[in-house]
Amino acid sequence: MHIIVGLEAHGAELMLQRLIEADPAAISSTVVVSLTSLGVIGESLQAKGVKVYALSMSSSLSSLVTIWRLVKLMRQYQPAIVQTWMYHADLLGGLAARLARCQNVVWGIRITFVPRSNMLTVLVMEICALISRWIPRKIICVADAARREHIKYGYAASRMVVIHNGFDFNALSATGEQIVALRQACHFAAHDVIVGWVGRYHPDKGQSNFVKAAAILMRSHAEVKFLLVGHGCDPSNSELMGWLTEYGLHNRFTLLGERSDVAVCLAAIDIFCMPSRNEGFPNVLGEAMAMGRPCVATNVGDAALLVGETAILVPPQDEQALAAGLSNILALSRQQREDMGQRAKRRVMAEFSIKKAHECFDSVYRELLVGEKF
Repeated sequence: MHIIVGLEAHGAELMLQRLIEADPAAISSTVVVSLTSLGVIGESLQAKGVKVYALSMSSSLSSLVTIWRLVKLMRQYQPAIVQTWMYHADLLGGLAARLARCQNVVWGIRITFVPRSNMLTVLVMEICALISRWIPRKIICVADAARREHIKYGYAASRMVVIHNGFDFNALSATGEQIVALRQACHFAAHDVIVGWVGRYHPDKGQSNFVKAAAILMRSHAEVKFLLVGHGCDPSNSELMGWLTEYGLHNRFTLLGERSDVAVCLAAIDIFCMPSRNEGFPNVLGEAMAMGRPCVATNVGDAALLVGETAILVPPQDEQALAAGLSNILALSRQQREDMGQRAKRRVMAEFSIKKAHECFDSVYRELLVGEKF
């Protein structure tokens, strides 16, 4: 049984979906529970035959009701493993599992740092740290950087393992016709060089840093235009539009909002730029690498481990460094950019497949079931 906060198309949710779909034989024996809504991932999993429940939790005040509903589901299905994803699911799912006498609880940590401004999440994380020696038998971290930081927060180091995200490369493809159609829809000319970023609108994702870097870059690169894709990255976002007005960038930016054809969006850009200030293991960076895009990224989470020597890494929240990194790639010839992207593609395909990630998760589960030490 997988328990997760929600099932919209974000990083952890997509990784959960890929893990389940990596083993078609296990679909009939897997139950997925969203604490909130069904979401697009839940609908997709249901269509494939997975049992999916949405508990519609709307606030922390309904936590006790949610725990009881989880206990009832666990008593109904008696899962051999309860895998939870992210702090709120770790806490509520872990407590419910203990009440339902499910012994094999595995928590999932998906980010590196917890913003202190989000006091409720900080509180939940601190409670998890206190009970991490009692509730979970294993704690799977998406990145080594996340493991190190959560040990500092007080998590039980002896129970933590690192399993990086894996990618389904068969799903990461785009035809020439799709690429041309998207660029035409965005009114990009053949000579335009497109710098793009895919990520939901959130302070951790660094859209403000992206805009500031674009303002610096446009002074010397008339051929560059910018593309933002992701939930909240659309013209109805007054804060984002305000930044574009402030820096005079309206004619340089295209905002597509949330899309289902992320692979096509990545294939349609020339340079991928990840401006995040906080990541665990950045999914979209790996996806851009798999699409053969040359990448500039902030050095957050396990980005350095992911890209190796194939990308340019810069400090987070430094628009000057981000612009300089992009300028360095723009100075390359088209063929040099292509070669850089192909090196990135070879690396991610060799080191970070969903098959490898699935084998690691499965190894943790099997060793818990037979009582062996991991």
